[in-house]
Amino acid sequence: MRNPFLAIALAVPLVIGGLALGVVPAEAAGHTVTIEGHKFKPAKLTVAAGDTITFINQDSAPHTATANDGAFDTGRLSTGKRATVTVSAAGAHAYICKIHPSMKGTVTAH
Repeated sequence: MRNPFLAIALAVPLVIGGLALGVVPAEAAGHTVTIEGHKFKPAKLTVAAGDTITFINQDSAPHTATANDGAFDTGRLSTGKRATVTVSAAGAHAYICKIHPSMKGTVTAH
């Protein structure tokens, strides 16, 4: 038979002098945006600040994913190439392809 008090003790983090022991900090999540047909897919993405986004160019032309506010820039991605960026600041970050400015997307970080 299981000891219910032991299960509760193991589930509650130990706090000593304000320092929590046994608590694993949350890790940043990874997201993917593909580029194909001269479009970002998905064009709108919601992430947590600190998350990473990998942009993968599956199009026949080179592209960039460049935030208008300077939050991130993949640089030029040739066909089949990828770049990973970190979204550090909270807020809405509109981005474009510098080569094809009609290509647009938005990353919203909270």
